[in-house]
Amino acid sequence: MRVRAALPGHRSAGRPQVRVSSHHPVRLLSGIIGAAMLLGVLPGASAAAPMPPPTPAVAPAPAAPSASSITLTKVAGGLSKPVFITSARDGTGRLFIVEKTGTVRILSHGTVLSTPLINLSGSVSQGSEQGLLGLAFHPRFKTNRKFYVDYTNRGGTTVIREYRVSATNPNRVQKGSGRTILKIAQPYSNHNGGMIAFGPDGYLYIGTGDGGSGGDPGNRAQRKDTLLGKMLRINVNGTTSRHNYKVPRSNPYVGRKGRNEIWQRGVRNPWRFSFDRANGNLWIGDVGQNRYEEVDRARRTSTGAGRGVNWGWHVMEGFHCYQPATGCNKTGKKRPLLNYSHATNGRCAVTGGYVYRGKAIPALRGWYVFGDYCSGEIFTVPASASSRPSKVRLHGTGGGLISSFGENGRGELFVVYLGGSIYRMDPA
Repeated sequence: MRVRAALPGHRSAGRPQVRVSSHHPVRLLSGIIGAAMLLGVLPGASAAAPMPPPTPAVAPAPAAPSASSITLTKVAGGLSKPVFITSARDGTGRLFIVEKTGTVRILSHGTVLSTPLINLSGSVSQGSEQGLLGLAFHPRFKTNRKFYVDYTNRGGTTVIREYRVSATNPNRVQKGSGRTILKIAQPYSNHNGGMIAFGPDGYLYIGTGDGGSGGDPGNRAQRKDTLLGKMLRINVNGTTSRHNYKVPRSNPYVGRKGRNEIWQRGVRNPWRFSFDRANGNLWIGDVGQNRYEEVDRARRTSTGAGRGVNWGWHVMEGFHCYQPATGCNKTGKKRPLLNYSHATNGRCAVTGGYVYRGKAIPALRGWYVFGDYCSGEIFTVPASASSRPSKVRLHGTGGGLISSFGENGRGELFVVYLGGSIYRMDPA
């Protein structure tokens, strides 16, 4: 298998220019004008039968989003291999940009600050699919100032590490505050996962790749005795005698055969995943092997979003058999919401995104936005869709290597390009 030396699990592509607007046109949306009616009788006249109340005007449902629904507005450039952008949701409006080379930069009031929040460039490996890959802020960040990073160290091991922001300077990390939460040995340099995020339950979710090489030769994604090829779920608000975290008792393998940290298994490289801020559903963009990319959706229930789900890799690639190529055993394996092939436009690897819950683009509300790393296409599907929905293409081919999407505190979306730029998604 040929793998591009750039991003976790993403295959080769050039770097064509991204065609976007450099300005921010504002589309004026028509409002609903209500009419007030005064009901009564004239003096001396006999009372008439009361008139029924007026039927309230109902706003038409927004049209389904299309390529004419959005434009991309550049908000930052000159970055060093950016792979993620996120908000601390602390009311400051700041955005935090993860650079694969080892720094977390701050975008504040339209300016990327010269001094990073943290610089880990001396600690991270610089391999093709390695580096600083993920960032998550604690749900109580405003009071405890804690944040977490996911990176591969100089030996190639995945490290989840906790830090605190300085109490006197909110734009700098507190010196000496680092604490290692978890380490996961990696047998190969590719398929490192890297996304971390807190779920609506307050636990930290960690996406891990299958360990690398091609085709998951160690069958790690299906095995229950390894943390690779999994979605993990841990409680960072405590420690045990063995770990700098706790395991939620509701995890599916607690008290059973299997690693207690495992929440889901059977993923190849869940490079980017997210939780729908409206309902807690879990969305995963799982990078495929040579033919198919998949988007997984786990609906939130009383037991959590997709507790114990097996997504099927390496037995299945999307809806299709992989090992063996025909007649594979699909029993107990959950199908993705959708998959797409590499047959068009140079597509090669899915970049998972978010269900849009912002206000700027009404037609996009309640639609899941994702893209393809190589083709530069941005797609969307209704978040409530049943299996195998048709994709709507919001942004055409143009390359640019889409490394990630991100949300600000209000749910507006951003697109991250590995070449060094970040764009905001705006109404066309």
